[in-house]
Amino acid sequence: MDSISRFLPVFEALFVTFLWSTSYIIIKWGLEDISPLFFAGLRYSLAFIIFLPFILRKNQINGLKQLTIKDFMKLILLGFVFYFVTQGTQFIGLSLLSSVAVSLLLNFTPLLVLAMGIIFLNEKPTKKQIAGIAIFLAGTSIYFLPVDFTGAQLAGLVVMIVGVAANALSAVLGRNLNRSCKLDPLIVTFVSMGFGSFLLLITANIFEEFPVISLKNWIYILWLAGINTALAFTLWNKTLQVLTAVESSIINNTMLIQIAILSFIFLNENLSAKEIVGLGIAVFGAVLVQKRGEKRKAVLENREDSH
Repeated sequence: MDSISRFLPVFEALFVTFLWSTSYIIIKWGLEDISPLFFAGLRYSLAFIIFLPFILRKNQINGLKQLTIKDFMKLILLGFVFYFVTQGTQFIGLSLLSSVAVSLLLNFTPLLVLAMGIIFLNEKPTKKQIAGIAIFLAGTSIYFLPVDFTGAQLAGLVVMIVGVAANALSAVLGRNLNRSCKLDPLIVTFVSMGFGSFLLLITANIFEEFPVISLKNWIYILWLAGINTALAFTLWNKTLQVLTAVESSIINNTMLIQIAILSFIFLNENLSAKEIVGLGIAVFGAVLVQKRGEKRKAVLENREDSH
């Protein structure tokens, strides 16, 4: 794969992370009035409905008919891990912790993805990629630490530990589903999201009271569902056909920088000198992890030419 054709999925993945970064701001606003599981369930259920006109096309229906039981089981597992557990815990975490603390905890995801990618996907990162991960994590630590968890924040910490593990597992599962290019990204998103959003709403009905939602909050939900979910997750699944699990995770973690900037603009959170230094280091690590060794690149190109 040449550098130009590789640039497009990297750009698309970065654009998706920008949309997801704006979600942190919108979710924090919405959580002032909406309980977390209902908020998450409504977001992904509406996104699932938005997908319906696109999935009812003839080629998509044929694609659904061709899914095997094994395919469905994988998609259901992805829906459970990525939408129900990962997104559910993130909404709960944001209701208990600051967006800074949630972002910090999510930045431990690449370490788990690295281990899972080696074990389950046989994707061995280069020395440059390993160095990039280390530099990225060092930058995030400089930016966020020290963080003091007290009182209700301890519950948020436990919730986010579960969320981080689920987030790492979902990255590997998503890569495993998409790297063969067998399943259409729209079908992957539609089926997994439908199952996950259903579980979110069922759980919310059990543990939470249905909120009175204002027009402003409906706008938040509709934007999150249509743009930051339906569009963003389809693009993200498409990029997973090219990017490795480790690369996707590192791009995903550039949200750290984006959230900090958006928080400064919309939440009036100023950046200290230490935080700026940490962001700079994290950006360098994210760029470094995209650089593959020349020997490995040549091997990959030879493999692609043989197909």
